[in-house]
Amino acid sequence: MTFSLEGRTALVTGARRGIGAAIAAGYAAAGAELILMARDAALEDTLEAIKQNGGEATVITADFADPAAVEKAAIELARTRQIDILVNNAGTIRRAPAAETTTADWQHVIDVNLNSTWAVTRPIGAAMAERRTGKIVTIASLLSFQGGVTVPAYTASKHAVAGLTRALANEWGPAGVQVNAIAPGYISTDNTAELRADPAREAAIRQRIPAGRWGRPEDVVGAAVFLASSAADYINGHVLAVDGGWLSR
Repeated sequence: MTFSLEGRTALVTGARRGIGAAIAAGYAAAGAELILMARDAALEDTLEAIKQNGGEATVITADFADPAAVEKAAIELARTRQIDILVNNAGTIRRAPAAETTTADWQHVIDVNLNSTWAVTRPIGAAMAERRTGKIVTIASLLSFQGGVTVPAYTASKHAVAGLTRALANEWGPAGVQVNAIAPGYISTDNTAELRADPAREAAIRQRIPAGRWGRPEDVVGAAVFLASSAADYINGHVLAVDGGWLSR
């Protein structure tokens, strides 16, 4: 039962597909009730996966490019629901050389990946701290450790997410709230579609991964369940790489 999420309510952002959808389904299988926050309500596949895993979910809509709208939705959730687990998964990427990255593109990525993460986490985390219990899991990136190429805003946002994880762990840890992050490696999702479509880049990336393959969204689920469970009660402020061994090369 150490890894059970039975009786807990989990809020997962950006759960329409990819890693967020996989985590939502995994949490349902572990016994959690789900609240999904997404840009729109078109979450049929995720909802069906949750149902098949014996769970149920509520959908809340908010545009993560609009942190003020996200904050409003999060404040209302914190007021009306007891959120035991928060998974900050919503994210985006825009690829261009730094000299060609527009201010609009920079701001869009920072708003979605960082500012909206803060907008959700502050009210939900504060309520957890007041109750003296809770788990926060944020999806970081290998680019929380590395610089990457042609993704300056994404890299900046993911470094910031790792720093925010540690800062909040320091503040809320004494109140019984564990704040951690997962840094997925190269996973087959929409964000990596452009890389996988380039034969040279795809091969170069895959050949560096000791596991010998790109990750799947499901590869992240075990770590997400672990960090949300009582098995991780003494883990705080950690960024856990789930990368097939990429960082070891």
